[in-house]
Amino acid sequence: MDQAVKDEAVKDQAVKPVVPTAPAKGIQVTDNALKRIRSAMVKENVSPEQGGLRLGVQGGGCSGLSYNIRFDTQPRERDRVFQFGDVRVFVDPKSFIYLHGMTLDYHETLIQQGFVFVNPNSTKSCGCGSSFS
Repeated sequence: MDQAVKDEAVKDQAVKPVVPTAPAKGIQVTDNALKRIRSAMVKENVSPEQGGLRLGVQGGGCSGLSYNIRFDTQPRERDRVFQFGDVRVFVDPKSFIYLHGMTLDYHETLIQQGFVFVNPNSTKSCGCGSSFS
């Protein structure tokens, strides 16, 4: 192979610069969390066709705001609805201000188990993990 062909081959393999991605502008839910949500929906008799998981934020807690998670039978008029296969997640507009870009995960260890909110909007949180500011 002559040098010009080699130089062209090297150019084709040049590494493109990595552009950092911005956090998701919605809500993400991990596979572990989805698995747990599905089993809890069956246990609570929540219909996946109409109901879903409601994520919210309310005032209170040791850091100023606290997460709220529960099942709801249907979305409200102004809710943002996120679809993850057969699981829907409802977020009211006020809570979405604090939750956009957040990932809901589920951890299970020998000491504790439960949902974990990985929230890039949180500047500090308390030891319990359910309160933030």
